[in-house]
Amino acid sequence: MKQIAIQGISGSYHDIVARNFFEGEEVEVQGCKSFREVFSAMRKDSNILGVIAIENTIAGSLLQNHNLLRDSETAIIGEYKLRISHCLAAMPGQNFKDIREVHSHPIALMQCDDFLELHPEWTIVESEDTATSARAIGNQKIMGRAAICSRQAAEIYGLEVLEAGVETNKRNFTRFLVLADRWSAEKFNANSKINKASLVFSTHHHEGALSQVLSVLSYYHNNLTKIQSIPIIGHEWEYLFFIDLTFEDYLKYKQSIEAIRPLTSNLKVLGEYPVGKQML
Repeated sequence: MKQIAIQGISGSYHDIVARNFFEGEEVEVQGCKSFREVFSAMRKDSNILGVIAIENTIAGSLLQNHNLLRDSETAIIGEYKLRISHCLAAMPGQNFKDIREVHSHPIALMQCDDFLELHPEWTIVESEDTATSARAIGNQKIMGRAAICSRQAAEIYGLEVLEAGVETNKRNFTRFLVLADRWSAEKFNANSKINKASLVFSTHHHEGALSQVLSVLSYYHNNLTKIQSIPIIGHEWEYLFFIDLTFEDYLKYKQSIEAIRPLTSNLKVLGEYPVGKQML
């Protein structure tokens, strides 16, 4: 059985990803209150895997998780791109006129702005998680309150879906990373084609330093799919660069890593893994 730490509870999008990524396998999901707690659980038990969101097509990158990943002794072993479809759910037997409050995570609420603006009579309340909002309504039988959550959360906590697909942008995807202890990560992809890598580094503080690194990576036929800069605390105007690369030739990719070492500082490979599918 695989033990997987996630931020959230049953019915959360992290829970959905954990079960879908390991579809057909027996999994035990361990809910955590924060992403920091996910990494703490993995640190305490090297057998525990982790699932964390890293970026959303609307809200952008989760910068906190980039730093937590860099500072941890975990490695990325996979990715999962989930289509985020929110629904409005409440206790059975109610309709829109009965709803007075809508609860959900602030990002989920933001992603449903257009729908919520159609109902100015509702009070919008931010909460720690989409599924937690649904659980509170179901467990306490709260009438007049709705949650924006996944359809799975509504089903788990006995709620009725009043309207599905309430997100503004129907191309709303979140990319999740699947993590393992760095010293045991290789075994998970032993029989898979490794064609993606995530790196973090800083550059020497001179003109054109970053472009030199990117030119070398391009020379070795790596395709840059993402770059994210984050300020280095205590070093004014200096940055860490988190990048994702895809490649066809693993040997050339490894050669490119060695080629950029003299051009970078604090270079760390965060993971090498197969490109994930985008799940609709």
